Amino acid sequence: MDFCLSELERSFAGEIIGHKIYYFEEIGSTNDEAYHLGRQGLPEGSAVIADAQKAGKGRLARSWHSPPKANIYTSVLLRPKFAPAAAPRLTIMAGVAVAETLKMFCPGNIQLKWPNDVLIEGKKVCGILAQMQAEVGKIDFIVLGIGINVNMSANNLPPDIEKSATSLMMQAGTVISRGKILINLYKNLSKWYKKLINDGFEEIRQKWTQGATLIGCEVQINYHKEIIRGIAQGIDEDGALLIRGAESKEIRVMAGDASIIKENKNAAGN
Repeated sequence: MDFCLSELERSFAGEIIGHKIYYFEEIGSTNDEAYHLGRQGLPEGSAVIADAQKAGKGRLARSWHSPPKANIYTSVLLRPKFAPAAAPRLTIMAGVAVAETLKMFCPGNIQLKWPNDVLIEGKKVCGILAQMQAEVGKIDFIVLGIGINVNMSANNLPPDIEKSATSLMMQAGTVISRGKILINLYKNLSKWYKKLINDGFEEIRQKWTQGATLIGCEVQINYHKEIIRGIAQGIDEDGALLIRGAESKEIRVMAGDASIIKENKNAAGN
């Protein structure tokens, strides 16, 4: 572990996020542990950190490659007081916070990809996974899981992602302190979460759009067996992707895998 747990907690005294940290040398999934803590009633801002995951989670039931002592695997417990339909705002908010954090450590072009990825020079460096427990019309809690490739080398990348993924070390050419990244990540998450709660989603939506890769491009969205194609217009007030489809029909997409078919050279983030 290249960070001191007690120092981390002192750094977040009085902050929304990170005031209580649960550290594991190895765990199945930080999201599973944080979800368990949420069901036990732990307060908002409690965080789980692991040095390694045996069953790291990605979106759509995919696994997240989680080698030991190289990357950041963390999950944060949040209890926002808005309707479940607005929950995707938190994934967008987290993407903005991660991108702002990574810009402090890496000189590359940081990009945001809907709905939950952060890229450097077009390669994935971070994935975000939100899991929610809710009642009718009310969120009980949301677990926001964040995995960041920090000091992983190209040799550590599995064959299926070696061409599409990267790490901060690979981009910056030097080993980077995970502790410093965590401190800045939690502080940025706290900042943008406060803004979301107090001021609404609009500034976050604009910030995300400025760094997005898809806006203005012809895209394809795959969700289970459904395929949607059109021009990505932006995201709405709940974080859904807006697509201009055939005959200029607007389509609102809440989930799926997005890929660019034809790039607009003037699009945001390019």
